[in-house]
Amino acid sequence: MTPRLWCCLLLSTTLLAFVAVSHGQEADVTATSLCRKMTNCSACIAGGPLCAWCKEQITDVKEEQSRHRCDVLANHLKGGCAQVDIVNPDHDINPTKDTPPRSGSMTEKPIQLSPQEMKIKVRPNKPVNFKVHFKLAENYPVDLYYLMDMSRSMNIHREKLAALGVKISNEMAAITEDFRLGFGSYVDKVTMPYVSIYAPKLNNPCSESDKCAAPYGYRHELSLTNDAKIFSEKVLATPISGNLDVPEGGFDAVVQAVVCEKQIGWRNPSRKLLILSSDSGVHLAGDGYLAGIVRPNDLNCHMDADNYYTESLNQDYPSISQVREVLQNKDVVLIFAVTQNQFNVYKELSDFFPNSLTGELKNDSSNVVQLIKEVYQNISSQVELKTNSTEGISFKFRSECLGTKKMNTNKCLGLKTGQSVTFDVEMTVTQCPKDPTQKSRVVEISPGGGLGEKLVLNLEFMCECDCELPANEVPLSPLCEGQGTYQCGICQCDAGFAGRRCECETDKESTEALDAQCRRPNSTDLTICSNKGQCICGACTCLPDYRGPLCECNDFSCDNFEDQLCGGPTRGTCVCGKCVCNEGYSGNACSCPESKENCIASSGEECNGYGQCVCGVCQCRLESGHSGPTCEDCPTCPGLCEETKLCVQCTAFNSGEYSPEYCKANCTNIEMVPDVQKYSDEKIKFCQFKDDDDCEFYYNYEYVGNKKNIYIKVQQTKACPAQANVLAIVLGVIAGIVAIGLAILLIWKILTTINDRREFAKFEKEREQAKWDTAENPIFKQATSTFKNPTYEGQKS
Repeated sequence: MTPRLWCCLLLSTTLLAFVAVSHGQEADVTATSLCRKMTNCSACIAGGPLCAWCKEQITDVKEEQSRHRCDVLANHLKGGCAQVDIVNPDHDINPTKDTPPRSGSMTEKPIQLSPQEMKIKVRPNKPVNFKVHFKLAENYPVDLYYLMDMSRSMNIHREKLAALGVKISNEMAAITEDFRLGFGSYVDKVTMPYVSIYAPKLNNPCSESDKCAAPYGYRHELSLTNDAKIFSEKVLATPISGNLDVPEGGFDAVVQAVVCEKQIGWRNPSRKLLILSSDSGVHLAGDGYLAGIVRPNDLNCHMDADNYYTESLNQDYPSISQVREVLQNKDVVLIFAVTQNQFNVYKELSDFFPNSLTGELKNDSSNVVQLIKEVYQNISSQVELKTNSTEGISFKFRSECLGTKKMNTNKCLGLKTGQSVTFDVEMTVTQCPKDPTQKSRVVEISPGGGLGEKLVLNLEFMCECDCELPANEVPLSPLCEGQGTYQCGICQCDAGFAGRRCECETDKESTEALDAQCRRPNSTDLTICSNKGQCICGACTCLPDYRGPLCECNDFSCDNFEDQLCGGPTRGTCVCGKCVCNEGYSGNACSCPESKENCIASSGEECNGYGQCVCGVCQCRLESGHSGPTCEDCPTCPGLCEETKLCVQCTAFNSGEYSPEYCKANCTNIEMVPDVQKYSDEKIKFCQFKDDDDCEFYYNYEYVGNKKNIYIKVQQTKACPAQANVLAIVLGVIAGIVAIGLAILLIWKILTTINDRREFAKFEKEREQAKWDTAENPIFKQATSTFKNPTYEGQKS
């Protein structure tokens, strides 16, 4: 390695180390400031991950006042607090149930998520890190409950579903050996305006020629079973019904099918799939008001002995959020299998539900088998970790999924049977429970997708120090003048006493008097010590960085300019929260220089006459179009050449758009001279234009006094282009055309002559090489033909 490369490497390493140290120091300063605000041990350990409490017994009052009981660990060790006296608890993670993932069998339930249970002692505001493993198991149980709209228009779909029951079971058997089917049906609430309550129509909502069953809200037809034939028979035996309006009571049926676990037969663990099949929309919360049903849905199971939903006429339809709640709580995946005309409606609805999907049925439901298979494969090939964490607990997930780069995600796609993924979980308790008696909480992490598995986290909050427990307290301690309890190195004074050693004797009357001494006199502000300190024995003991009789002054809270308080010592000083600026500076942060030196333009004017100097910087007027440090830039201005052109034309040459009267009244300071300067410099500017006769005229202008007064010098003579000889041009063009024509004819004649000579030479050569037989014409044929009889021998003599 060359010396230059060594040098570069050393320099980059040094810079990285410097940046790391700088960030570390900045973090330490922030943590130190945060920790030192805490006044007791429990608040200290909950204040931040770097905060620690020193419970060392300090007998010297002056030392006690100079020490911070709550500080970062490094400061405690540096200040002399012994390690044994430092309260700085850390997490304790104990997996209480951690069975490795396995496939299902006749004797064992399948397990895909591990661990299954953990006990964690967690410190607030300090992240806890652990791993969660997921492996897609073979033969994982699948429970599929098919919920069908039994209105008249769904009859063809019912018949097709009954015919395909066995095929559904066979197709799913190729995926898992543990598959069960169930069936339920629904129509709508049996009341107006959803269903006709006219007696004949109530018994037969269809036409007289088409017999239908009486309508009902929801009916559970078949509990989950592995017998596909029974499923088909039950589907076919369920009669068609009807109603009046287009939307149906599908969400009433969904809620009951999910929460009535015992009646439906949902297993745990299993992948729970609920298919809603319909060719119409659904009623939502509030639609029940049309029938006078105003009681909200309570999301509980209401099913009688005949498996009918009993609260259909007493409770409103569930809302989208309620359906989402029950699906999420019971780990059920809702799949919409709907006709084309309803696909977009249900597609939007599925976005509100966890892992929900929408599939399009053909007109006769012939593709229902393929739809179920595709939807299941889509759901089962992904895992998404979710939590039921409540307020005060946050989670972050990271994973490499299937060989990808580790990223912040709680979801992995494309899993196949036997493949596993690992998630790195970071959990942070951001605050202690408001109720101090609630020292624990149970949080669950689940893979979703209707699996029913979960990791249970039994959390125990470290919101109280051991030294604060009653067994470790010293009531009426001599260290507290016998007037308080010694706890974690500080005194908790009894009623009527105050101070670091409970040395201040206060009764009700004197306490008010002492507090009054720590408040602003004759003011409605009742805060004590400006909320920046403690009132001890009638005097304010201020927090660090604060001073004054009422802790009202902070010499470090002024505005910053260029990352320095009050712009630094050269500009001003921070006094009691306000900047006292040095001579020549002003502003809240002494950021404004009073000198206008930087605002003077090249013309000598302040901001070029188009703005105002504020804090040493030009603020140009927007309407002027000028910009730049001294308002001298004007990209949209036409320029003085354009502005003075018409005046020069009318004054010097009696041309242009201005009338003589206007010209005489408004065009001044124009002088005719023999010659002008043909270039621009700092003082004199050169202008050049074409006049109405196509002749060019030239002039100079220069400033006199300021930008708004100029003096113009115009060259007396114009530069006119020479007149063209029209006759010569016409004759020349004609001669050129003739010459070009003759040249073209000559070239054509030369080319044709060359070609003729080549053809003649070729003919002569072929004639010389020809060899003809002069004795006979090769194409001549005799006019007679001679034939001989093979059996004729001629006459014998």
